[in-house]
Amino acid sequence: MIRSNLENIYREIDKVCVKIGKDPKGILLVAVCKTFPVSANLDAIGFGQFIFGENKIQELVRKKSYLYLNGERNAKWHIIGHLQSNKAKQAVINADMFQCLDSIKLAHKLNEACIQLNRKFKVLIQINSSGEESKSGIKPDDLNGFLISLKQFEELEIMGLMSICAFNDNPEDSRAEFQFMKELFDKAKIFNGGNIDIKYLSIGMSSDYQIAIEEGANIIRLGTAIFGARLK
Repeated sequence: MIRSNLENIYREIDKVCVKIGKDPKGILLVAVCKTFPVSANLDAIGFGQFIFGENKIQELVRKKSYLYLNGERNAKWHIIGHLQSNKAKQAVINADMFQCLDSIKLAHKLNEACIQLNRKFKVLIQINSSGEESKSGIKPDDLNGFLISLKQFEELEIMGLMSICAFNDNPEDSRAEFQFMKELFDKAKIFNGGNIDIKYLSIGMSSDYQIAIEEGANIIRLGTAIFGARLK
Protein backbone atom coordinates (compact mmCIF):
# COMPACT_ATOMS: atom_id res chain seq x y z
CA MET A 1 0.00 0.00 0.00
CA ILE A 2 2.73 2.48 0.97
CA ARG A 3 4.66 1.96 -2.25
CA SER A 4 1.57 2.34 -4.43
CA ASN A 5 0.56 5.45 -2.49
CA LEU A 6 3.99 6.99 -3.07
CA GLU A 7 3.83 6.09 -6.74
CA ASN A 8 0.47 7.88 -7.03
CA ILE A 9 1.74 10.92 -5.12
CA TYR A 10 4.82 11.34 -7.27
CA ARG A 11 2.61 10.99 -10.35
CA GLU A 12 0.40 13.79 -8.98
CA ILE A 13 3.46 15.95 -8.28
CA ASP A 14 4.62 15.46 -11.86
CA LYS A 15 1.16 16.36 -13.18
CA VAL A 16 0.94 19.58 -11.14
CA CYS A 17 4.48 20.59 -12.07
CA VAL A 18 3.80 20.08 -15.78
CA LYS A 19 0.68 22.24 -15.40
CA ILE A 20 2.56 25.17 -13.84
CA GLY A 21 5.89 24.73 -15.64
CA LYS A 22 7.92 23.72 -12.60
CA ASP A 23 10.60 21.03 -12.37
CA PRO A 24 9.18 18.19 -10.18
CA LYS A 25 12.72 17.48 -8.97
CA GLY A 26 12.48 20.78 -7.10
CA ILE A 27 9.71 19.46 -4.84
CA LEU A 28 10.90 17.86 -1.60
CA LEU A 29 8.47 15.27 -0.23
CA VAL A 30 8.73 14.71 3.52
CA ALA A 31 7.01 11.47 4.54
CA VAL A 32 5.48 12.14 7.94
CA CYS A 33 5.80 8.87 9.81
CA LYS A 34 4.78 9.91 13.34
CA THR A 35 2.98 7.10 15.26
CA PHE A 36 3.77 4.55 12.53
CA PRO A 37 6.14 1.61 13.15
CA VAL A 38 9.61 1.57 11.63
CA SER A 39 8.39 -1.10 9.20
CA ALA A 40 6.50 1.72 7.45
CA ASN A 41 9.77 3.57 6.96
CA LEU A 42 11.31 0.43 5.50
CA ASP A 43 8.43 0.06 3.03
CA ALA A 44 8.86 3.70 1.95
CA ILE A 45 12.62 3.27 1.61
CA GLY A 46 11.98 0.23 -0.57
CA PHE A 47 10.20 2.55 -2.99
CA GLY A 48 12.99 5.12 -2.84
CA GLN A 49 11.56 7.59 -0.31
CA PHE A 50 14.33 8.59 2.09
CA ILE A 51 13.16 11.86 3.68
CA PHE A 52 11.04 11.46 6.81
CA GLY A 53 9.37 13.81 9.27
CA GLU A 54 8.77 13.25 12.96
CA ASN A 55 7.04 15.46 15.52
CA LYS A 56 9.01 14.17 18.49
CA ILE A 57 12.79 14.02 18.64
CA GLN A 58 12.78 10.87 20.77
CA GLU A 59 10.74 9.02 18.14
CA LEU A 60 13.08 10.27 15.42
CA VAL A 61 16.12 9.03 17.33
CA ARG A 62 14.55 5.61 17.94
CA LYS A 63 13.71 5.03 14.28
CA LYS A 64 16.93 6.52 12.97
CA SER A 65 18.97 4.31 15.30
CA TYR A 66 17.08 1.17 14.27
CA LEU A 67 17.55 1.89 10.57
CA TYR A 68 21.20 2.79 11.03
CA LEU A 69 21.97 -0.39 12.96
CA ASN A 70 20.29 -2.37 10.19
CA GLY A 71 22.46 -0.83 7.50
CA GLU A 72 20.26 2.05 6.27
CA ARG A 73 22.48 5.14 6.08
CA ASN A 74 20.65 7.22 3.45
CA ALA A 75 17.55 8.32 5.38
CA LYS A 76 17.17 12.04 6.16
CA TRP A 77 15.15 13.33 9.11
CA HIS A 78 13.13 16.51 9.61
CA ILE A 79 11.63 17.60 12.92
CA ILE A 80 8.20 19.00 12.11
CA GLY A 81 6.85 19.56 15.61
CA HIS A 82 7.52 21.67 18.68
CA LEU A 83 10.98 21.20 20.17
CA GLN A 84 11.75 21.83 23.83
CA SER A 85 14.91 23.86 24.34
CA ASN A 86 16.43 21.11 26.50
CA LYS A 87 16.27 18.80 23.44
CA ALA A 88 18.24 21.21 21.24
CA LYS A 89 21.51 19.26 21.33
CA GLN A 90 19.73 15.99 20.59
CA ALA A 91 18.07 17.65 17.58
CA VAL A 92 21.33 19.02 16.18
CA ILE A 93 22.98 15.60 16.51
CA ASN A 94 20.18 13.61 14.90
CA ALA A 95 18.08 15.75 12.56
CA ASP A 96 18.91 17.09 9.11
CA MET A 97 16.44 19.96 9.37
CA PHE A 98 14.20 21.55 12.00
CA GLN A 99 11.09 23.06 10.42
CA CYS A 100 9.48 24.75 13.43
CA LEU A 101 11.75 27.48 14.79
CA ASP A 102 9.57 30.08 16.48
CA SER A 103 11.55 31.62 19.35
CA ILE A 104 14.86 33.37 19.97
CA LYS A 105 15.34 31.27 23.11
CA LEU A 106 15.27 28.05 21.07
CA ALA A 107 17.48 29.57 18.36
CA HIS A 108 20.04 30.42 21.05
CA LYS A 109 19.98 26.85 22.42
CA LEU A 110 20.33 25.32 18.96
CA ASN A 111 23.20 27.66 18.10
CA GLU A 112 24.97 26.77 21.36
CA ALA A 113 24.62 23.08 20.54
CA CYS A 114 26.04 23.69 17.07
CA ILE A 115 29.08 25.42 18.56
CA GLN A 116 29.66 22.53 20.97
CA LEU A 117 29.32 19.97 18.18
CA ASN A 118 31.18 22.02 15.54
CA ARG A 119 28.41 21.76 12.96
CA LYS A 120 25.80 23.84 11.16
CA PHE A 121 22.07 23.16 11.45
CA LYS A 122 19.35 23.85 8.87
CA VAL A 123 16.12 25.40 10.15
CA LEU A 124 12.87 26.82 8.83
CA ILE A 125 10.87 29.51 10.61
CA GLN A 126 7.36 28.46 11.56
CA ILE A 127 4.68 31.04 10.79
CA ASN A 128 1.23 30.99 12.38
CA SER A 129 -0.42 31.98 9.12
CA SER A 130 -3.95 30.97 10.16
CA GLY A 131 -3.98 32.99 13.39
CA GLU A 132 -5.28 29.97 15.34
CA GLU A 133 -4.26 30.21 18.99
CA SER A 134 -3.80 26.45 19.20
CA LYS A 135 -0.97 26.55 16.66
CA SER A 136 2.68 27.39 17.20
CA GLY A 137 4.63 29.82 15.07
CA ILE A 138 5.45 33.48 15.03
CA LYS A 139 2.97 36.09 13.86
CA PRO A 140 3.48 37.12 10.23
CA ASP A 141 3.99 40.75 11.29
CA ASP A 142 6.91 39.66 13.49
CA LEU A 143 8.84 37.91 10.70
CA ASN A 144 11.12 40.78 9.69
CA GLY A 145 12.26 41.46 13.25
CA PHE A 146 12.70 37.74 13.86
CA LEU A 147 14.92 37.37 10.79
CA ILE A 148 17.06 40.31 11.89
CA SER A 149 17.48 38.76 15.34
CA LEU A 150 18.45 35.39 13.86
CA LYS A 151 21.46 36.88 12.06
CA GLN A 152 23.40 36.68 15.33
CA PHE A 153 23.17 32.87 15.39
CA GLU A 154 25.82 32.13 12.81
CA GLU A 155 25.76 28.34 13.16
CA LEU A 156 22.09 28.17 12.17
CA GLU A 157 21.29 28.08 8.47
CA ILE A 158 17.95 29.85 8.09
CA MET A 159 16.59 28.19 4.96
CA GLY A 160 12.95 29.27 4.65
CA LEU A 161 9.44 29.31 6.05
CA MET A 162 6.98 26.67 7.20
CA SER A 163 3.34 26.79 8.20
CA ILE A 164 0.70 24.34 9.36
CA CYS A 165 -2.10 25.99 7.48
CA ALA A 166 -5.76 25.74 8.43
CA PHE A 167 -7.52 22.51 7.44
CA ASN A 168 -10.34 22.95 4.93
CA ASP A 169 -12.78 20.30 3.75
CA ASN A 170 -12.42 21.81 0.29
CA PRO A 171 -8.67 22.02 -0.56
CA GLU A 172 -9.38 24.96 -2.85
CA ASP A 173 -10.23 27.00 0.27
CA SER A 174 -6.58 26.68 1.36
CA ARG A 175 -5.34 28.58 -1.69
CA ALA A 176 -5.55 32.08 -0.17
CA GLU A 177 -3.48 31.08 2.87
CA PHE A 178 -0.88 29.43 0.64
CA GLN A 179 -0.71 32.59 -1.46
CA PHE A 180 -0.20 34.62 1.70
CA MET A 181 2.69 32.36 2.74
CA LYS A 182 4.26 32.68 -0.70
CA GLU A 183 4.14 36.48 -0.39
CA LEU A 184 5.87 36.29 3.02
CA PHE A 185 8.44 33.89 1.57
CA ASP A 186 9.27 36.18 -1.34
CA LYS A 187 9.56 39.24 0.90
CA ALA A 188 11.79 37.38 3.37
CA LYS A 189 14.42 36.90 0.67
CA ILE A 190 15.56 40.52 1.09
CA PHE A 191 17.27 39.34 4.29
CA ASN A 192 19.39 36.75 2.44
CA GLY A 193 23.06 36.94 3.30
CA GLY A 194 25.25 35.56 6.07
CA ASN A 195 23.40 32.69 7.74
CA ILE A 196 20.10 33.43 5.96
CA ASP A 197 19.31 31.82 2.60
CA ILE A 198 15.55 31.72 2.12
CA LYS A 199 14.89 28.98 -0.41
CA TYR A 200 12.29 26.56 1.05
CA LEU A 201 8.56 27.08 1.52
CA SER A 202 7.10 24.18 3.48
CA ILE A 203 3.31 24.19 3.11
CA GLY A 204 0.82 21.58 1.98
CA MET A 205 -0.24 18.30 3.53
CA SER A 206 -2.11 15.19 2.43
CA SER A 207 -5.40 16.93 1.67
CA ASP A 208 -4.11 19.96 -0.22
CA TYR A 209 -0.54 19.44 -1.44
CA GLN A 210 -1.44 19.89 -5.10
CA ILE A 211 -2.82 23.38 -4.40
CA ALA A 212 0.23 24.15 -2.25
CA ILE A 213 2.61 23.26 -5.09
CA GLU A 214 0.60 25.42 -7.49
CA GLU A 215 1.03 28.34 -5.08
CA GLY A 216 4.78 27.95 -4.58
CA ALA A 217 5.49 25.16 -2.09
CA ASN A 218 8.74 23.29 -2.63
CA ILE A 219 8.47 21.19 0.53
CA ILE A 220 5.29 19.21 1.19
CA ARG A 221 4.66 17.13 4.31
CA LEU A 222 2.48 14.07 3.71
CA GLY A 223 1.46 11.46 6.25
CA THR A 224 -2.00 10.01 5.70
CA ALA A 225 -1.66 10.04 1.89
CA ILE A 226 1.41 7.79 2.22
CA PHE A 227 0.87 5.66 5.32
CA GLY A 228 -2.90 5.62 5.70
CA ALA A 229 -5.02 6.62 8.69
CA ARG A 230 -2.98 7.87 11.61
CA LEU A 231 -2.33 5.33 14.37
CA LYS A 232 -3.19 6.34 17.93
